[in-house]
Amino acid sequence: MESLSFLLQGFATALTPAKLMYAGFGVLLGTAVGVLPGIGPAVTVALLLPVTFKLDPAGSLIMFAGVYYGAMYGGSTTAILINTPGESASMATSLEGSLMAKSGRAGPALATSAIGSFIAGIIATLGIAFLAPWMVKLAVMFGPEDYFALMVLAFVTVSATFGNSPLKGMISLFLGLALGLIGIDKLTGQSRLTFGLPELLDGVEVTTLAVGLFAIGEALFVVSKRRQADEVLRLTGSLWMTKEDWKRSWGPWIRGTLFGFPIGALPAGGAEIPTFLSYSTEKRLSKHPEEWGTTGAIEGVAGPEAANNASVAGTLVPLLSLGLPTSATAAILLAGFQQFGLNPGPLLFAENAAIVWTLIASLFIANVMLVVLNLPLIGVWVQLLKIPTPWLYAGILMFAAMGSIATKGSVAELLMLLAFGLIGFFMRRHEYPVAPMVVGLILGPMAESQLRRALQISIGDPLVLVQSPIAVVLLLCAAAAFIAPFVINTKKFAQDED
Repeated sequence: MESLSFLLQGFATALTPAKLMYAGFGVLLGTAVGVLPGIGPAVTVALLLPVTFKLDPAGSLIMFAGVYYGAMYGGSTTAILINTPGESASMATSLEGSLMAKSGRAGPALATSAIGSFIAGIIATLGIAFLAPWMVKLAVMFGPEDYFALMVLAFVTVSATFGNSPLKGMISLFLGLALGLIGIDKLTGQSRLTFGLPELLDGVEVTTLAVGLFAIGEALFVVSKRRQADEVLRLTGSLWMTKEDWKRSWGPWIRGTLFGFPIGALPAGGAEIPTFLSYSTEKRLSKHPEEWGTTGAIEGVAGPEAANNASVAGTLVPLLSLGLPTSATAAILLAGFQQFGLNPGPLLFAENAAIVWTLIASLFIANVMLVVLNLPLIGVWVQLLKIPTPWLYAGILMFAAMGSIATKGSVAELLMLLAFGLIGFFMRRHEYPVAPMVVGLILGPMAESQLRRALQISIGDPLVLVQSPIAVVLLLCAAAAFIAPFVINTKKFAQDED
């Protein structure tokens, strides 16, 4: 009942005109970037970080969350109409959605996607409201050694699950950890790795790194591929679903939500796993097997899209309650919280309860906005697909540079932005994930602080790190997450040899 009371207070704030404006802008922008292939929510939120630096913290975070939710809605449009997922989580949707579009049923495919996303988003957001406070009560019991073990788990899961190679993920992570050492040591007051440059005394700005790696790096990488524009399938027939479509979609919507929310909340979950689990489950349960892979089965769109959006809400549970990012966008959202002096974790609910519950309440409002806006504006979203790629990415580069200048107005900051953009480009070219680098910069100093605190309490005894049952469990989970990808890759290699 306490959570319900806080949630109602959150709605009272979230329904004010200013907060509704932030939410509306976020969902519109998020849907637009979800529609455009190659521009995801992580890139967009990274671009918005420097722009929102001096704006209202609650409103800015509401906008960021709206972008995240909206991008997951918008990703289905390109998956269905041009068989090119706007987001990696929409890959499963494209399998049956594009076939439905080719069969003249793009309208029902887009409708079941939007409605399924709405239902999943509402159910999963309820999960945030009631599960996150429970996890906070658990996390309050953590000591410094437990927090350090939690950070280690975050480092391992992020580096092991992003990208194709856990080794490349670890390299990216250690680059971020090294950047986190730059600046003045808070314990001794000595400068570290500044090379005599006064601009580095405050350390590397998370926003500069995020914008450089995600926005500039992505723009340079996409332009370097010179991909030809895909043909957009025309919308023919009704945009609405028949009675039979509704009947066949209800089960997949609910099952997709049950897949997406818990898996999205796991440290190594993500949105791709539940969407493909939902797809394979619906294919096995389908009473119309002849439609799969031929004319397109509506269950193959309804289930994955529900799982996709439920997983987004799932990622916010560990982010808000533990400060643990489980996706690239969550890592950028973590940077957004820190930009406003907020540290996600147990203390966030105690010290900034009003902001947290306003954010959670706004997620319900964003879901309603999205389902109302998506289908009526489908013609507008289709037109966005015709924007020439050079114009689009030239705009991103200009916006990124202007945002950096507006934040600090320093030539050194602009040069660092360019350097990080080039690093991001080469990392993508050689398939190194960039999210672990951002996570390393954000969580590295926090992990160092907790490690030092634990060692100070124990008078330098390193065994303190394994004396707590919680720390031992977290470290074992981290070890399992580190070893698992190597075991899986070894098995795949053995099968390929056979």
